[in-house]
Order: sequence, then structure tokens, then C-alpha cells
Amino acid sequence: MIDNQHRQILDYINILEEVRKTGDRGRIKEVLEDLIDYTQSHFIFEENLLEQVHYQYLPSHRGIHDLFVKRLNDYREKFHQGLSIENDLYRLLSKWLINHIQHDDQDYVDAVRDNMIHYLKVQEQKKGKGWFARFFS
Repeated sequence: MIDNQHRQILDYINILEEVRKTGDRGRIKEVLEDLIDYTQSHFIFEENLLEQVHYQYLPSHRGIHDLFVKRLNDYREKFHQGLSIENDLYRLLSKWLINHIQHDDQDYVDAVRDNMIHYLKVQEQKKGKGWFARFFS
């Protein structure tokens, strides 16, 4: 699910790459607003998941998200002031997404996987043998 959400953010980055070449401010605004909305939704989803698995570094992960949302909002403000932000925004997004996925998000993969395996094993004990195996066959 999170990988699909990352792909959607990448799609917005790709759209921004195309739109920035045109200089169409109306379209740039649309992509910027959609990107901010979707990114915030993704962060909420991810943070809720990490809360459920009791991820010990959730506060710092949330801080990374908050800082990034602030940067996006700063770009929105600059855009509303009439500044050209599309090239800088594109560079930021391209670097940030790759770095965030490869480093920040990779840090919680083990916690989520271990929690899911534990949950499935508990369910197997409650519901009987074979219940857990259905998910992996």
C-alpha cells in the first residue's frame, strides 16, 4: 500500500516535470496543491500504521514529515507571491522522495513486518492451524 502511495507521489513529480517546461502557472498551481494534499494524506496513513505497530522512532519520523510539509507550504507561499518555484520544487521532490524511501521508510520496515507476523501467529493460535498458511500459499 505504501509503495503504491509512493508511486502516486512519483507520478505527481513526473507531471510537475512536464508542466514546469510549459510555465503554465494555473497547471503548476494545480499540481502543487494536489501534491501537497496527497503527500499529507500519505503521511497520515504512514504515521497511523507506525502508531499501530508501536514504532519506537515515530516521533522523529513524524518530525521529518512535518518539516517536509512545512517546506511544501513555503513553496506554495512563494508561488502565491508570484515567484517561479517549479524548478526548485522539482529538484527538492526528486531528491527527497528517493532519500525518504531509501532511508527513513526503510528504518520501519522490520517493525511493521515483525508486528504483522506476530499478529498472524496470534490469529493462527486463535483460529487453528492452517489459518496463517493461507496468507503465504
